[in-house]
Amino acid sequence: MQIKFLYLLLQLFLMIDTQNDFFNTKFKFLGEDFAKEMQKHVLVENIHAKTEIIREDQKIKYVLFVVKGSLKVYSLNDGRELIYYYVRPNDPCLMTFSTIFNDYMSKVYVVAEEDSEILKIPVSVMHEWLIKFPAIGKIFYREYDRRFSDIMNVVNEAVFHKLDKRIMSYIKQQIEITGNNPIKLTHKEIAANLGTSREVVSRVLKKVENEGEITQDRNGIKIITKLKVI
Repeated sequence: MQIKFLYLLLQLFLMIDTQNDFFNTKFKFLGEDFAKEMQKHVLVENIHAKTEIIREDQKIKYVLFVVKGSLKVYSLNDGRELIYYYVRPNDPCLMTFSTIFNDYMSKVYVVAEEDSEILKIPVSVMHEWLIKFPAIGKIFYREYDRRFSDIMNVVNEAVFHKLDKRIMSYIKQQIEITGNNPIKLTHKEIAANLGTSREVVSRVLKKVENEGEITQDRNGIKIITKLKVI
């Protein structure tokens, strides 16, 4: 019983530290009153890699912010994924924020790409904060601009870039997100994320490997040229 109490106490201290660090990074300009609101209402949750957090048509209860790790935001069409963007540390998940103006129903899926730590703000509380602390809107206005650019890049890649370039761009992006090179990605996973078939991905990666840009083994796919997202 004493060990369990100490564990819960440690978790509480870690939660407070997480909120304080995140506040200083993201919300310090809103002042001490907002910091007290954060400690009162915000929940901290650790999510394992590949865990689905939100499904399409699910009612949204929380606006999400990423503290550590990354989230993938995407839609599904005939079992194929269309990735809209990734949520990185200190960023909000804009789609969860936008649903508070649209009956709280999700239009996308959100999955943890890696082990992640997130902050969850109840949407009812976010409604109150937008009235009480209107300056908080600046965070989301900036985020809308960034995400619009991300989605435009997705459209441009799908329309104008050849598949081999899109595959390499995706792998490089995953390496930058995780910091792992080589990175463990299956050909099937790449195909699902890019809306193509596993056979096509395998053929393209074999060609790229023969050209000396990557190596593939049981440790994953390794980029051996200078990393630069296309």
